[in-house]
Amino acid sequence: MVSKIRTMEKERGTNQTLIMEFILLGFGNDPELQPLLFFLFLVVYIVTVVGNLLFVALVVADQHLHIPMYYLLGNLSCLEICYTSTTLPRLLASLLTGDRTIPVKNCIVQVFFFGIMSNTENLLLTAMSYDRYLAICLPLHYTTLMNGRVCSQLVVGCWLTSLLFCTIVNVFLFQLTFCDSKEIDHFFCDFSPIVNLSCSDTHTLELLTFVLAVIGTFVPFLLTLASYICIITSVLKIPSSTGRKKAFSTCSSHLIVLAILYVTVLTVYVFPMAESHKVLHKIFSVFYTVLTPIINPVIYSLRNKEVNESLRKAILELAAYRSRHRM
Repeated sequence: MVSKIRTMEKERGTNQTLIMEFILLGFGNDPELQPLLFFLFLVVYIVTVVGNLLFVALVVADQHLHIPMYYLLGNLSCLEICYTSTTLPRLLASLLTGDRTIPVKNCIVQVFFFGIMSNTENLLLTAMSYDRYLAICLPLHYTTLMNGRVCSQLVVGCWLTSLLFCTIVNVFLFQLTFCDSKEIDHFFCDFSPIVNLSCSDTHTLELLTFVLAVIGTFVPFLLTLASYICIITSVLKIPSSTGRKKAFSTCSSHLIVLAILYVTVLTVYVFPMAESHKVLHKIFSVFYTVLTPIINPVIYSLRNKEVNESLRKAILELAAYRSRHRM
């Protein structure tokens, strides 16, 4: 019944003037709040880019970090830079100039790149779960099953799968017409708000997106869950408490990142919120689009002795280099 009503509304909308641009409402239009938000998001963006670049530089420069786990972490850091760059620069420009309009085509392009980054992140985290599973549950076969070639194949597979899925969805998105409201109550272009504004028939697109979401999100989630069930089972079989603690420490950072990501994403996309909770919806969206990319390098650095040691060596070498040039 609801789908019929939506179809009738969209059919009536075809006689209206087509919309060529959207208005991103963002975080309101309080003139006193805009400079504060601009400064806050600018600092977050700079710290995110610098922090992830530093992590990548450490992985590339330190020979001790040339192992599969850090290869995957380095790729995750590169991804986080691209991920946050799909939303924050446009938001910063809007906060600075006050111009909230965005052409429909540009909005769909943002959906495309945001979808690629978010799906690739999910798949990369699944690959990292597989890496931890092999390291803890099958340590004798780890170097054979998880070598440089396998890591490269996993990373390329994550990117190509996301690219394929998002390309299929965007082919349908570009065929939509928009002739109802042009306001999007969000700070970036997301899939659901755009589809809800369309006056075209979106049943095929929504069904296709649901199928691809199950394959690209729910299946990796189940694989990650299965990996950690096996990991926890194996760790609990270790007789010494020291051995159990050491084994858990190798995957605790990854578990924290997974928890933050899945809790926020599930809250935004799976559990519906009432109209009165749209502010809360935006806050959770900020968590997985803005804060997760800045938190990841911090978590993996603070909770990792090898990364801390590499960073300490880099700081000492830089200090020694500067002191030599002063003399």
